[in-house]
Amino acid sequence: MTDEEILAEFRASEALLEGHFKLSSGRHSGHYLQCARVLMNPERAGRLALALTQKIPREVRSAIDVVVSPAMGGIIIGHEMGRALGKDALFLERPDGEFHLRRGFRLEPGAKVLMVEDVVTTGLSSREAIAAVAREGGEVIAECALVDRSDGSADLGVPFFPLIDITFPSYAEDEVPEDLAAIPVTKPGSRAA
Repeated sequence: MTDEEILAEFRASEALLEGHFKLSSGRHSGHYLQCARVLMNPERAGRLALALTQKIPREVRSAIDVVVSPAMGGIIIGHEMGRALGKDALFLERPDGEFHLRRGFRLEPGAKVLMVEDVVTTGLSSREAIAAVAREGGEVIAECALVDRSDGSADLGVPFFPLIDITFPSYAEDEVPEDLAAIPVTKPGSRAA
């Protein structure tokens, strides 16, 4: 898929939102990608996952034992990546603010993990999820995401393969421009405030 075809999928599903948003990273933006909307159609989610698998080098794909994604945003694309790769797909939850495997999920010692996210902005959630996999006995060998909105600056400590790079400005709490600050803030992400 080309970048324009990918963006067309976001537009068609009304997944590209404008307003004033507080992102899961804590930063503010005038744009938000609601990946749940683009993934709500199973056929579209499957197409995007297949396109994403093609971004991952063959040697990495062949080494993957299991797919892991952080709840909430990563669950659907993680599941679809598991389907596309023919691997089990598990997800991490934050019942107490820290990621853990629950629901009977477990990793075999030394399991080679592909971490799958919907959107990466600063990489904080990804790094926390990667640390959780290590605590659970696995090893994240790469991460992929539908969208990299970090402008290439997110350091995850593992190779990173996004489907598309979309750069919208984002601002720290004390840097929000006046015109954006004048709009009531919405917090659509999954991380607690």
